[in-house]
Amino acid sequence: MAVQRAELSPAAGGGGGAAARQARERVIFGVVGTVLDRGAQPKRWARWRPTVAAALHPEVAADRFELMVTQSPEAERLIKLLVADLAERRPALQVRVHRLPPIPLWDLDAVYDAVAEVAAGLHFDEDRHDLLAHISTGTHIFQIVTYLLVEARLLPGRLLQTSPSKDDPVTGRVEIIDLHLGRYDRIHRRFEAERRAATGLLKDGIETRNPAFNQLIDEIEQVAGRSTAPMLIWGPTGAGKSQLARSIYALKRARGRVKGSFVELNCATLRGDAAMSALFGHVKGAFTGALADRAGLLRAANDGLLFLDEIGELGLDEQAMLLRAIEDGRFLPVGADREVESRFQLLAGTNRDLHARVREGRFREDLLARIHTWTFRLPGLVERPEDIEPNLDHELARQGAALGRRLSMSREARAAYLRFARAPDAKWSGNFRDLGASVLRMATLAEGGRIDEAAVEAEQRRLAASWGPAAPAPPVVEDDVAERLIDALLSAEQRAELDPFDAVQLGYTLRVCRGAESLSAAGRALFSASRLQRASTNDADRLRKYLQRWGLRFEQIRACALG
Repeated sequence: MAVQRAELSPAAGGGGGAAARQARERVIFGVVGTVLDRGAQPKRWARWRPTVAAALHPEVAADRFELMVTQSPEAERLIKLLVADLAERRPALQVRVHRLPPIPLWDLDAVYDAVAEVAAGLHFDEDRHDLLAHISTGTHIFQIVTYLLVEARLLPGRLLQTSPSKDDPVTGRVEIIDLHLGRYDRIHRRFEAERRAATGLLKDGIETRNPAFNQLIDEIEQVAGRSTAPMLIWGPTGAGKSQLARSIYALKRARGRVKGSFVELNCATLRGDAAMSALFGHVKGAFTGALADRAGLLRAANDGLLFLDEIGELGLDEQAMLLRAIEDGRFLPVGADREVESRFQLLAGTNRDLHARVREGRFREDLLARIHTWTFRLPGLVERPEDIEPNLDHELARQGAALGRRLSMSREARAAYLRFARAPDAKWSGNFRDLGASVLRMATLAEGGRIDEAAVEAEQRRLAASWGPAAPAPPVVEDDVAERLIDALLSAEQRAELDPFDAVQLGYTLRVCRGAESLSAAGRALFSASRLQRASTNDADRLRKYLQRWGLRFEQIRACALG
């Protein structure tokens, strides 16, 4: 969109005494008001005109006015009069006129593009310009666009509101509004409270403690509340993808991002014609058994959210039609000769590596490119040991409500269950689904609703049996290797200062590291007992810090050549 270059007013003289008066040049950015700014000779000086008021008000004291005007014969006459009036009353004020192309003044997209193009061409800089964006002129659309540009910092300044006053009929009153929420403590606190409520909704009210997971939820909250683009949630079975999808829908609904329904489908349950029909619908007689028209889930999700879990299981034909529906909002039901329309937002889930499936020819690369604009990896339960306890409490409350009685655990039973749940050999292969089933079993068998140590011991045996044998610990290399590793890895000065007690401890640590596949595996083997006594564990970090005492790295130990 082309915007005519700025035209300087006849009185423009380079900004007057701005440098002497203030460090930054004060600039007003606004649009001519073709109704309020009008005035006839000589009565115009007896009435309030917002553009004139903004330029002449002593509290504003602008050096420059960047003034936009729509193109019309009436607007041309008005801008010439305004420029002449400002030159008469403020000779030092620099006025630059920007003529906007012919645009529908009530079209938000068109007005936004035009105003944003002018703003971008002016290269405003907060260090050099004290910018005031005038919002008292133009249509409501112009005012909304100005607000949005300031809020997004594309116009890096403050809002200027002018209004008439009986005390001064020409300049009236002015109010300067700063949209930096951090400068308004009460609003900022309210904003933070609303943000915490939103993240709490996404976490199903569970006070999670894992920093990486909490950061992930914060990012999902921002994207879900602001964007309508597809989102992809990747994570192992039972990690909570379906529950998170429902929570994202609830958040979008609360913020007005969707108006329609939440529609969910597990793509792994579909095959052949059933897949096409379930997703896109069919017309009567489209295939054997199609006895009546079927709308399909994409139409059911119109104006709503469609959650396709295990999207990697869709066939290639269904993927091609889904891509068209995402991009154009249109698709062809099975057996139909006329397209139908559905404007839905897509949330996809998968426990597979979709990039690998693209390489295998089982997933379309163009569809993956379309749905992974926002990709979030949902961690499994074993990656979030800090969150086992709050999720245990959540499950106790949930299962108690389902069973119609209050559940509790004795202190000893709770401690025993948490030690078992956080142990390095705890697999939790079904993740939170396993945890929920575990609590349900204990709750069902608990006499009087109280889970004791015996119930926990029985549950531990059930879980251990379902998980199968524990993975073998990393092999410990032969005893004589410890001394050889110390000789190879430590300097002569370090060996001279090494106490016999430290030599035994360090030698054993080096042997375990030598036989382990990763720093984490070595840490789990070395700290398997003591880690159960801590609420939060990071065995890899603990081992890394120990090795740093000797100036060693795990990779260095693994690569050490002993000859």
